[in-house]
Amino acid sequence: MRNKLMSMLVLVLLAGSAAAADNGMLTLQQALQIAVANNPGLAQAGAKARALAEVPSQVGTLPDPVLSLNALNLPTDTFSLSQEAMTQMQVGVGVTLPFPGKLGLRSKEAGYEAQAAQFGVDETRLVLGRNVRATWWNLFYLDRAVDIVRHNQDLLREFVKIAEAKYRTGQGMQSDVLLAQVELSRLLDVGIGLDAARRSQAAVLNALLGRPANSAVLLPHKADEKLPVVPEFSALHDIALQARPLLSAQRERVHAAQSQVALAEKDYYPDFRVGAAYGYRRGYNPNGSPRADVSSFTLSMNLPIFSGSKQDHALAQRKAGELDAQYGLQDRLVQVDSQIEQALADYRADREKALLFKTGIIPQANQTTAAMLAAYQVDKVDFLNLIRAQVTLYNYETQYWKVLSASWQAWARLQAAVGKPLAQQAADKENQ
Repeated sequence: MRNKLMSMLVLVLLAGSAAAADNGMLTLQQALQIAVANNPGLAQAGAKARALAEVPSQVGTLPDPVLSLNALNLPTDTFSLSQEAMTQMQVGVGVTLPFPGKLGLRSKEAGYEAQAAQFGVDETRLVLGRNVRATWWNLFYLDRAVDIVRHNQDLLREFVKIAEAKYRTGQGMQSDVLLAQVELSRLLDVGIGLDAARRSQAAVLNALLGRPANSAVLLPHKADEKLPVVPEFSALHDIALQARPLLSAQRERVHAAQSQVALAEKDYYPDFRVGAAYGYRRGYNPNGSPRADVSSFTLSMNLPIFSGSKQDHALAQRKAGELDAQYGLQDRLVQVDSQIEQALADYRADREKALLFKTGIIPQANQTTAAMLAAYQVDKVDFLNLIRAQVTLYNYETQYWKVLSASWQAWARLQAAVGKPLAQQAADKENQ
């Protein structure tokens, strides 16, 4: 019985290295690729950007010319085309010419808005990648926690059998049996909670991947445990200024607002309308000669005489809009710096914890548990201390996977805050 107990304990201690094959599992890279291809939110942002990209050409083109067909000066008594010399059938064409510079400004404004929308797509993709990474790693942690709980449940069942056997032979106490049963029941309760949490996280990941919520999600049993060294805040800040799509989009909105101000200033000047017409006449002049056809040319313009109540207020509105865009850029800069600092602090703390668990606490707890088991076999340690040692090891193993997952989630937030992958920067920093 005790040999079987030792075998079960060895299985628990080596559970992390005895992972099964990962064929057919959903890797993190595969999850990211599926999300980019299938996520409806990203597809919606892309469709909006494509729609806005079609606007600059439209607003930068002259209005369509107007064709007119007119019957002028028809006598109402006969409606004859030859009775009056002024009667004519006219065909004309006219076009509106905005004041020079207006079309270019409208096209530039629309172009800036279209570019901002494209940066919005990049930002949506960045946030999607962050959420997929965070959810995937949280799901990976839950899988490891479930595995550890199940292994410990099997081990505690053996503990219960040993305690019952010793109690029946008078070598143990009933309290040992009850203690082992309580710990087993507690782990069963923990397992129920972990299973529910995993189903919930799987549904979240499926939503990000654009799949049905109840689709099966199977993750590999192994993942990267080597946490990279992170650059300093100042370096991350400089990278974000150039790489973060959120900032680039807002800069484009600032340019668009500036174009709107320039366009509002142009509205103090008139637009023009030019036209030409050809008039066909019938009948004869008093001297017997046929009436000549006639041509007409027109030039008209609007008169912005109500500038005090119209153009002045429009210009003030556009200037306020420019200030709004400028303040929006400043606000986003503050947000990005805050996101970087928070993610950096979380990553560094969780990374240190993960290294401490992996290189110090868990190896020491393994040695303690093995020593406790050896001592228990020769009746030098009571059953309570053995249970406590095993529970402590279980807690440490679970906490390790939790902080490792938290580290990679913080790393995902940090990369999203900066706006680009940091693997190369981290590797360069580590090799210095």
